[in-house]
Amino acid sequence: MDTISFARGVPAPECLPIEDLADCARTAIERDGASTLLYGHTLGYQPLREWIAERHGVDPARVIVTNGSLQAFHFVFLALGDGRRVIVERPTYDRPRKILSGFGEVSVDDDGLDLDELERVLAGGSQPAFLYTIPTFQNPTGVTLSEERRRRLAELATVRSLRVLEDDPYGLVRFEGEPLPTLFELEGGTNVIYSSSFSKTIAPGLRVGYVLVPEEVAAGLEDIVASTYITPALVGQATVLEFLRRGLLAPNLERVRGLLGARRDAMLEALERDLAGRARWSQPEGGYFLWLELPDGTDATELLGRASAAGVTFVPGPDFGGVPNSARLAFSFASPAEIDEGVSRLAALVPAAAAV
Repeated sequence: MDTISFARGVPAPECLPIEDLADCARTAIERDGASTLLYGHTLGYQPLREWIAERHGVDPARVIVTNGSLQAFHFVFLALGDGRRVIVERPTYDRPRKILSGFGEVSVDDDGLDLDELERVLAGGSQPAFLYTIPTFQNPTGVTLSEERRRRLAELATVRSLRVLEDDPYGLVRFEGEPLPTLFELEGGTNVIYSSSFSKTIAPGLRVGYVLVPEEVAAGLEDIVASTYITPALVGQATVLEFLRRGLLAPNLERVRGLLGARRDAMLEALERDLAGRARWSQPEGGYFLWLELPDGTDATELLGRASAAGVTFVPGPDFGGVPNSARLAFSFASPAEIDEGVSRLAALVPAAAAV
């Protein structure tokens, strides 16, 4: 029996624009071989930095191209941490939780970060190094911070001089609904640092992310980056730039949205069919994940062991700081037919007596 994975937060192979990327890589190397195959600027491939800067309306000096957006998090933490606590969402992406030795937490509900709780946390302690948030199609829950809360958080960042790291790798992968302004746009980029990635919109193997930082942070970050590597992976960055210059991002996004949207729909339909009344789940309008709340008393970690034996995997919620009966289901990798079968296998293992 083949294992169906709801654990992998990666795009399905058919989402990858393989032929276009192969041609873009060849063009980039043949045209700009000396600048892509030798050492380059520590902060990234300069033409790509300029493209990103123009897209976001900032000076290129504020743009750092990174090895994915997680590296952007690590650089910002090294620059701003200074022994102070970082505040994260609960639950949140598991990798920052592993990087941080200590942190404060603020819960997430159906409308995103609980700002009343955030204000209580801020009032009850010293100024944090920064708040780390994934406002759009959050990992792991799939929820999105409402526009009202976005505006309130942007104002809070200004009034309290609160540094906010807005991680936005999924924002362009929207299946329905209207796009919301980013915190960076609402606040003006003075206290909000913005990071994103081309992993979810083009291909994760390229390892090209970026971060937009205030000018006063950029100088210190250059020393941190230089202590990490002599030069970034310029071929991948040049390949991404060629892809962007050819105008391929928009049609690729349209294709990816269609493929992943069908997978999201398949998972929602299967959950409604097999787990209605026994579990609750988020209703993401985009992204890669949804959040499953199993019946009270269910141990998702224990369930994973039985589920793996039955040929379906997921990530238990406690890995992200969630409660014991929660789980993250990724719908991005498996096919719709596999999703349908995988949910059936999982539902067969979920207790029928106690409802959520």
